[in-house]
Amino acid sequence: MSTLLLIRHGRTTANSAGVLAGWTPGVLLDDSGEVQVRALAQRLLPVPLARIVTSPLERCRQTTDLLVAPRPTPPPVAVDERLAECRYGDWTGRTLRELSRERLWQVVQRQPSAAVFPGPAGESLRGMAVRAIEAARAIAAELDGQAGPTAIGALISHGDVLKAILADALGMHLDDFQRIHLDTASVSVVHYSPQRTSVERVNDTGGALAGLHRRSRRRAPRGDAVPGGDI
Repeated sequence: MSTLLLIRHGRTTANSAGVLAGWTPGVLLDDSGEVQVRALAQRLLPVPLARIVTSPLERCRQTTDLLVAPRPTPPPVAVDERLAECRYGDWTGRTLRELSRERLWQVVQRQPSAAVFPGPAGESLRGMAVRAIEAARAIAAELDGQAGPTAIGALISHGDVLKAILADALGMHLDDFQRIHLDTASVSVVHYSPQRTSVERVNDTGGALAGLHRRSRRRAPRGDAVPGGDI
């Protein structure tokens, strides 16, 4: 089938503040996030995108608009709610530092397939993964049918959502998906075919390795994975 670029939205005001945004309305890219996405847009100009599918949340819509802006012929853009952020329920809007003291934090780290976020609006990580993986496979199949097996599409989404899609493509159990790290405005490349799914690139930011020093400044303790994705 076709190839999908998995693109995480640019850095947001919530990322820089260390807050779990979830479905909070009004969370937009900060200045650094806009710079990240504008640079990515230039890098992607030579790539013939047949279609862009985005999460409905504002930070992903804003990222999509910036990616499309410099293109002489913009590709069609669709919104798919299956690519939206995990619904973190009562965790939404709280700081990562505070959440790291919750008992559920260790479940999220060690057995994410068993994690269900609290409150009536809370979703399980397993449920999020199922809908995200289903969306990616369906979009790849649609692209193949409409534009052929060499078609390239882009999914604009969130850290945990894209990590779940990548884990599936790599043949990993969801309990191992925290091994994957995705920076804001990063690109991962997955090729879907009838024989097998292949992952051609993960967390490509086009930058130098000097950025690795940021890992030591994570707000999550002990090197834990950050729900929603680190900055």
